[in-house]
Amino acid sequence: MTIRSQRETERKYDAASVDDTSWFPRLTRVNGVASVVERGVDELDAVYYDTDDLRLAGASATLRRRTGGADAGWHLKLPLSGDSREEVSAPLSDTVPDTLRELALSRSRGAELTPAVRIRSTRRTWHLTDSGGTVRAELTLDRVRAESLRAMTTLAAWTEMEVELAEDAEPGLLDQVEKRLRKNGVVRADNPSKLARALDATGLGAPRLPDARAENVVPGSAGDHLLTYLEEQIRALVDLDPAVRRERPDSVHRMRVACRRLRSVLRSYRSVLDRQATDPIRADLKWLGGELGVERDQEVLMERLGARVAAEPPELVLGPVAARLKAWNVTHAAEARRRSLEALRSPRYLALLDSLAALTECPPLRRRAARKPRKVMVKAILKEYDRLAARTSHALELSPGAERDTALHEARKSAKKTRYATEPARASLGKPAKRLGRRVKAVQKVLGDHQDSVVARDALRELAISAHAAGEPGFTWGLLYGTEQAVAAERERELPSAWAEASEPRLRKKLAR
Repeated sequence: MTIRSQRETERKYDAASVDDTSWFPRLTRVNGVASVVERGVDELDAVYYDTDDLRLAGASATLRRRTGGADAGWHLKLPLSGDSREEVSAPLSDTVPDTLRELALSRSRGAELTPAVRIRSTRRTWHLTDSGGTVRAELTLDRVRAESLRAMTTLAAWTEMEVELAEDAEPGLLDQVEKRLRKNGVVRADNPSKLARALDATGLGAPRLPDARAENVVPGSAGDHLLTYLEEQIRALVDLDPAVRRERPDSVHRMRVACRRLRSVLRSYRSVLDRQATDPIRADLKWLGGELGVERDQEVLMERLGARVAAEPPELVLGPVAARLKAWNVTHAAEARRRSLEALRSPRYLALLDSLAALTECPPLRRRAARKPRKVMVKAILKEYDRLAARTSHALELSPGAERDTALHEARKSAKKTRYATEPARASLGKPAKRLGRRVKAVQKVLGDHQDSVVARDALRELAISAHAAGEPGFTWGLLYGTEQAVAAERERELPSAWAEASEPRLRKKLAR
């Protein structure tokens, strides 16, 4: 099945009528628009699918089967930033295509997708073109009729206008067009999509939005601040799921980081959320992060080793080094990719998504959650910071070797936890939390490069053994191993100064004020 994906950037407007278009030629006053060309009329018939409790709509996503027009087929629209969305399209079929069902899985959480609303539109289309005839934007006027496929209601009808940028058009063109529309009495629509308006107008009701606050949360409290952060990270995890499934660049890394942030913050703020509810979630986040981590770690390792080989003079690269490295990566990357996809298709992952949704819908708040955020969050941050200080001091006391490598890795993990603990507190603590987070991140960066060197040396030893068994020269592998040893030694020399900046007494004092 052929699947297409494109980014669309558009805005919707209320339109009093589809008949009054006499002022459209004035749109040529917009910089870059030379002509307004009418393209005709289409009859569109779309059925929107969702779960019984409208989970897709609640996550600002839509799934429809539409006939009529130039792009008849199945369309899954996923939110991006600002006015943009990603539209993933599949050919017409009688049932929801498996590929689109899978891409919607992080939002549907495995619930059945059934017809919810039918929307029929009579669409008139105009192209806004430049002096060379290139389309810069498309303007449409729709006479819309909507009916619920689940509730007994009367039909809803309205008229709306939509302006969509061409793929290579400047985003600023939308603002210029909107300014001209306002001068002609056209204003932005209250609803972000046809579906949102149809749900409201046909009696199905509005879905619960991800940022809708639970009734037991005190506004401005520690619990309120923490939940705002958790919602951001849950939204990031849900949004990144389709990107990971399609192997989009950096998506595995970012989804893994969202897992780590959630897991870490749930641990740091046990005084706010009941750990009996959050500890099982943390266990599942650890599992998911671990499965994604296999693929991410392989990506990082291959980038590092590939760069090391490329940096060596040709006369020092003896034997089929690049070929062996490539073959090694293909084997390991394929297995890592399989594990990532199996995790995202597993019942445990769906259960985790349900648990995360329940966490924000009905948060298991403790008494301290109702308190002002400053004292609660400072205490949580300093607890992580003190653990980092103890682990860093212990590591620095050890002699170079395997034991110290392990201790430095533990300090690195503590540095991440401390940094993550500062993130929900930035709105309430301001600069002191941000400053501590930056200093700890510098420590984490040093320790991270050190740990990457430890992992790289293990891989280089494995590659060297394989090369030796095949009768290939081991010189280059040994050379690269030595390079990584030197990198690790350099990072160990840098650590005391990085830690000295992160452990300044005044940082702690300013945070605790």
